[in-house]
Amino acid sequence: MLKKHSYEDILINNKVWANEIKKQFPDYFKELSEGQSPSFLYIGCSDSRLPLSIFTQTTPGEIFVHRNIANQAKEKDLNFNSVLEYAVFTLKVNYIIVAGHYDCGGVKAAFYGKAKGKVKNWIKEIRKIYFKNRDLFKGLNEKEACDKLSELNVKEQIKKLHKNRIIKKAKKLELCPKICGWIIDIYTGQIKEL
Repeated sequence: MLKKHSYEDILINNKVWANEIKKQFPDYFKELSEGQSPSFLYIGCSDSRLPLSIFTQTTPGEIFVHRNIANQAKEKDLNFNSVLEYAVFTLKVNYIIVAGHYDCGGVKAAFYGKAKGKVKNWIKEIRKIYFKNRDLFKGLNEKEACDKLSELNVKEQIKKLHKNRIIKKAKKLELCPKICGWIIDIYTGQIKEL
């Protein structure tokens, strides 16, 4: 069973971890504070079950991260576009990874049409993906259909990225990173390339 930590546990764990790292690698935090030059921009879901550095066995400084509900790459989202612009033109990342995952709450809410308020507005495009591709869901059970919708959502976000003005500008300047699509299989922990 997964352990649940209290707020105090997290602060204590941080002190233990920081002290242990400093013992093993005395210059670790000095080097970490000297700046970042990640090769990857990760656009993923906010789901708490996806500890990126554990799933990828990466260390701090390797992946620049943007997360939101159901890994959306919205053209009019100032936060997303700020991250994208900084990653492409300042950090000069080599890869942009759009990563969805199976058993995604945002995708399931779009599939079932059950979201309310701001979340409903946020995921309305996923609901449109579902209706646009209804034939692909025939013969699938609900779990399989939701997981298929997660895959289609990643592909749709990649299409949006290719149309994004920041990416278009990067292509003209020959600075465009390679854009990749992933599904994190929450049932196995494996990353699946799309």
